[in-house]
Parts: sequence; structure tokens; C-alpha cells
Amino acid sequence: MGNPLRILHVVVNMNRGGAETLIMNLYRNMDRSKVQFDFLTCKKGVFDSEIVAMGGKIHRIPYITEVGHSGYIKELDKFLLTNKSYQIVHAHMDKMSGFVLRSARKANIPIRIAHSHNTRSEGGFATKIYKWYAGNNIKPNATHFYACSHAAAKWLYGESTLGTFILKNGIVTDKFQYAASTREQIRKELKIDKDTLILGHVGRFSHQKNHLFLLDIFKRVNKKLPNSQLLLVGDGSLRNKIIEKINYLNLEDNVQLLGVREDVDGILQAFDLFIFPSLHEGLPVTLIEAQGTGLPCLISNTITEEVDMGVGMVHALPLTDRTIWTEKIIKLAKLDRSRIIARDALSEKGYDIRKTAGLAQTSYLTLGGKVI
Repeated sequence: MGNPLRILHVVVNMNRGGAETLIMNLYRNMDRSKVQFDFLTCKKGVFDSEIVAMGGKIHRIPYITEVGHSGYIKELDKFLLTNKSYQIVHAHMDKMSGFVLRSARKANIPIRIAHSHNTRSEGGFATKIYKWYAGNNIKPNATHFYACSHAAAKWLYGESTLGTFILKNGIVTDKFQYAASTREQIRKELKIDKDTLILGHVGRFSHQKNHLFLLDIFKRVNKKLPNSQLLLVGDGSLRNKIIEKINYLNLEDNVQLLGVREDVDGILQAFDLFIFPSLHEGLPVTLIEAQGTGLPCLISNTITEEVDMGVGMVHALPLTDRTIWTEKIIKLAKLDRSRIIARDALSEKGYDIRKTAGLAQTSYLTLGGKVI
């Protein structure tokens, strides 16, 4: 049958972010006798050992923060020129993908995929200018354009997104089906009473995810509903600021920081409401997962409507009014709602990972076939 087609995915690291989770979900559901994933990274990641166990290779070069702009470009050029056997390079670094794709073109790698996972750049003014410069290299050097949503495509590729392949952030739908026994078990582990109202959030501790706003909202809710807790799953650079805010609001006894978890599917079962006030998003995997468990989701109205699976779980609210959020949470908390949703609801919307992986695999093999 011959060797599988090897795809080089370019990321900063393979930790539990939205894009990285999607890549791993795709990888686990690929026919690896036909398609294999390799990775060019800059830092170690939690998925590294699993990647190697599945037959993937992990290459590493230093990032811009370590060697500066010229040093990073030099490392990219050197790596891709000495690894010309790759027919397909798939870059997942949003605007920073421009540099990757330019180096891949220099190395005459025939298929160069840009993939948009967001709708805005992070960082201060200087960082955004640098990312803008990097992003200008995407259109001249990419041969194909992928995105997690139409909103993400429009942000990275401009108004004309014709020809963009929308690869949906699929999940293992069966894994996220609600189970009362799992809910009971997780609450027991976390020492939370069955009658306690749990608000939950899953996301890295960064400015984009808007945790400080979330804590303000929870303070108001907790004042009216004292038997309530907030669970935060994730970690990141703003951890200390979040802890400071928790202490300032005197919420130490009502907020739990659970860190990065491997059992998000179980943790979601323990929540009553999923609160997601992000400043911007591409199409967050965690919101698909939360809807898969039948969990009501209160999200910021800055997030694309494409995230709504049509199962009556998503409520979009403005970030300009904390009172609206507080009142909506209290209203939903009083509803007695079934957590069971139609098993095929997400699949019909194209968010079953088996379907997504099949589409991605066909895309890769079709692209690879053009250059074999």
C-alpha cells in the first residue's frame, strides 16, 4: 500500500488549546495507514507523548521570543529547506502563519495551507503591528485556505473567502453525552453538594477569555444565590491576576481553580451553566462540547452565531451590561431542565469528529494526490 502521506502541522506547542485539541481529535480519528501527522513546534506540549505513540514526529525550533525575528526566520528556512520531503505544510498560527508559509514556498513545498482559528490577534500595539506584517505574507504564499468558521475566515483572509475550506471543530459526540452518574461522581470528588449551583468555564487564563469580567458577574450571582460555586478549568499567564481578583472579591470559598484537566467531558457534567464571556473567538471547541452535554451556555455576543448548534442551549449577551448577565444566570438557574439532547443533533450540524476527520482526510489525500 506504500507509506502514508505525512502532513507537517506548524504550531507553537501542542498543549490543550482549541486549535491543538481539534488537531488531536482529527489525528486520533484519521486512518493513519493513509495519513500521518508530524509537528513543527517551538516548545514542549502535553500531547507530545501521545503524538509519538501514534507514529507522529515532533520537530522543534526556537521561537521568536528566544531568537528574535531574524533568528526565527533563519530557523524556519533552514528546517523547511532540509525537510523538503513534506508535500503539505499546514500552519495553525493565525497571522504568524505568514512567515511559515513564506519559508515553505522558498523550500518549494507544493501544498501550503493557512488555517484560521480566531477572529482577532492577541497582544499590545507593537505585537499587533508585527502580526499584521506577518499576516501580509499569507495570501501571496498559501495555496489553500482553511478556517474553523466563516467569521474566522473573514478575519484572516479578508472579505472574499470564496474557496475557503470550513473545517468544523468536531468533537467525540458520544463522549459528551450527559450522564447523571458522572455528574454525581465529579461533584463528590470536588466536595460540592448536589444542590449547589455550579457556574463553569473552560479556557486558558488569557485576556481574550475575559475571566475578570466573569468573576464580577459571579460575585453578583453569589450575593443573590449564596449556595453557588464557580469552577475555572485551565491555566495561563493571568493566573495570578485571577487569584488576586478572587481574593479582592472575597470569593476564596466559592471559586475553584481546577487547572488543566484531561477529563473535561466529565467536568462539564457537573456544571449547571457554562459561562463564556470571551472578547473574541474563532469557533470554540469547548462551546460545542458544552452543548453536547445539554449544558445551557451564556456567551458574549462577539462570538460568531455559527457556534449555536440549534439545540436551544446558547444565549448571547452584550459585554457592556453586567446586570443582564446576572439576571439571565439567575433566571436559568431556577429552571428545571433536562440535560439530554438528541444524540444526532451535533452530527447533523457537522460537528461529529468522525465526519470532520473524514472530510479532512479526503482533503489531504486529494491535495497530496495532485503532487505525488
